[in-house]
Amino acid sequence: MSSEKLQKVLARAGLGSRRAMEAAIEAGRVEVNQRTARLGDRVEPSDRIRVDGRPLSQRRTAPAQRRVIAYHKPTGELVSRHDPEGRRCVFDRLPRLEQGRWIAIGRLDINTSGLLLLTTDGELASRLMHPRYRLLRDYAVRIFGAVEPSTIDRLMSGIELEDGRAAFESIQALESREAANQWFRVRLREGRNRLVRRLWESQGVRVSRLMRVQYGPIELPAGLREGQTDWLSAGQVRHLAGLVGLERDETARSPGRGRPAGGGPRRRPAPRHRG
Repeated sequence: MSSEKLQKVLARAGLGSRRAMEAAIEAGRVEVNQRTARLGDRVEPSDRIRVDGRPLSQRRTAPAQRRVIAYHKPTGELVSRHDPEGRRCVFDRLPRLEQGRWIAIGRLDINTSGLLLLTTDGELASRLMHPRYRLLRDYAVRIFGAVEPSTIDRLMSGIELEDGRAAFESIQALESREAANQWFRVRLREGRNRLVRRLWESQGVRVSRLMRVQYGPIELPAGLREGQTDWLSAGQVRHLAGLVGLERDETARSPGRGRPAGGGPRRRPAPRHRG
């Protein structure tokens, strides 16, 4: 196999974007075969790489087909590989890979359910999360009680939060048979921590349920129950990569949909509306 640029290998391992990895190399944080790496270095699969003193396994740095899955995350799960408190983690339930590892594209907090995209390509994950590309994020939100039109206007105009101004790009009321609650579909193009909840709560509104239903062009697949995964087609993966300016690497698709881990009934998802 031919050598590759060091920053590309580090990005593929999920450590950050290529630009961020270039900065890490320039800062002297990367070693190759016990030598401080320099920008422009190329590496072979047999080379031993360390970042901040920690070795990278060949399983993480080896080239792999670019794959993406959609996972229907239940509430109560962490988007984490391990939890010291022993809570359930998303990565415990994902399809096993012969090569590479799954990298989450963005996060959902423990109390938020819905669509979580994961990929084997760290550079793709980094770009899809980057504010530069302004990929949409749609959520179904259940609000306890009535919402005044003036509240909707303020949330669309913009609210000053502790980490800067934010606003919803769109807010659409959804049909609901729950007398004490109302469902909305809201759209953002940034991924600040708990931003949907914080925007509503800034207006004294209580969010009783939150579910992500779309990320970029990918919607939560119809019929995908909590705890299940669905492999994106090669065409969908190429489209995602093209949106963020990546070369169209070889992709792969699984023959079927993942089954939920464990037994028992699954709760029905919140109302969905195409937008």
